Amino acid sequence: MTDETAPEVPMELEAQPDIAADPKPADDSENGGSKRVREEDEETEGNGEKKAKIEDEKSVEEQRLESSGDGEEKVEEQKKVEEEEKEKESGGATVGPKTFGSSVEIFDYFYKLLHTWPTNLNLNKYEHIMLLELLKKGHLEADRKIGKGVKTFQVRFHPQFKSRCFFLTREDESVDDFSFRKCVDHILPLPENMQVKHDVNKALRGKGGGRGRGRGRGRGWK
Repeated sequence: MTDETAPEVPMELEAQPDIAADPKPADDSENGGSKRVREEDEETEGNGEKKAKIEDEKSVEEQRLESSGDGEEKVEEQKKVEEEEKEKESGGATVGPKTFGSSVEIFDYFYKLLHTWPTNLNLNKYEHIMLLELLKKGHLEADRKIGKGVKTFQVRFHPQFKSRCFFLTREDESVDDFSFRKCVDHILPLPENMQVKHDVNKALRGKGGGRGRGRGRGRGWK
């Protein structure tokens, strides 16, 4: 009887499972993924550094502004001084909303106002602005004259010199006067023949002698 049992095949001759030809693609994939992760990390770090730098620059600028306190006010004051210097060089000046070509023009404007406006009557809003700006720009002691604020301006006869003069009433109801001529001369120097003469002031005061000098000038000439 024939033995139909299949012959045994040596183990070394058994079919071996297929092995991937080249495992490198998997490695390449892994390497590529790692490279992308590194690039993303570097990009994130770069953005973080840029953001931190911008924030640092902002904080430095904020500290500078904070340390300066009233830095903006100082800048405005500096601009105002520079504008005044340019005006003096050009021979003109701005007082309030008006621009004048010379000191004589400024003088003529306020001289006419002084001698045409009715006495003891509050000046209108426009002329109020003009006189207030004249004080601010031209008076050597503007802050003291203005005080807590000017409520009204009027034209009155000066009790000592018996001539028209600008008077102001402050918010606290205190009253004072000022010389518009001196204000104009400080903004833009007036011609010599139009400037305030000390000899004239002395003559107006009468016979005061040396001791009377400076005491009888009156507030209108401060």
